Amino acid sequence: MNVITINPNTKSMKVVSIPRDTRTEMIGKGKEDKITAAHAYGGLEMTLATVENFLQVPVDYYVTLNMEGFKDIVDAVGGITVDNKFAFSNNGHYFEKGTINLNGEEALAYSRMRKNDPNPIGDIGRTDRHKQVIQAIAEKGASFNSVKNFADILGAIGNNVKTNLSFDEMLDLQKNYTSARQNIETLKIEGAGEYINERFFYMVSDDEKNRITSVLKEHLEIE
Repeated sequence: MNVITINPNTKSMKVVSIPRDTRTEMIGKGKEDKITAAHAYGGLEMTLATVENFLQVPVDYYVTLNMEGFKDIVDAVGGITVDNKFAFSNNGHYFEKGTINLNGEEALAYSRMRKNDPNPIGDIGRTDRHKQVIQAIAEKGASFNSVKNFADILGAIGNNVKTNLSFDEMLDLQKNYTSARQNIETLKIEGAGEYINERFFYMVSDDEKNRITSVLKEHLEIE
């Protein structure tokens, strides 16, 4: 889960990745569980409510991405370029350290690797690769060459993405918020792994949640 805030006044973006194992209250369920479980309990409605409660900021729009199908989007924009922090193999693909080019199938394998990540909590590293791929898609999608393939891009998006953004709102974002891509800050939610009743959870303190909330509210210019 990535929460993105955009400030048109400062032409900046902030991206917060919420580890899928984060333990928090399931709004409408009356229990605590992994934040990723909210979708299984109550679909998008419970997911949005749970994320808003966890971060204490409003979520106006959502985009859900089918990770199996997003390779079509990567291919539609003509492939992407990422900076790989370390060499690894996954699903029959080898990824060298450094700047590498990826097609759709390679991007999927790159973003989904978890078990070989040096981070003790492998999902943190995988989340970082998700952000890399999504940002690379956004960069490519905003380029002139990709606009010429707009029909292919829209087709790939239509098959693999669900959102409450209208088409006019998408065009507005592409037209008026493009400069914000040049000023992106990634915020990391600090926490620690803990087993509760033999299940692994990522535990985030109240102080850490308050820190992230304060940064986001300041960026959104809300009380």
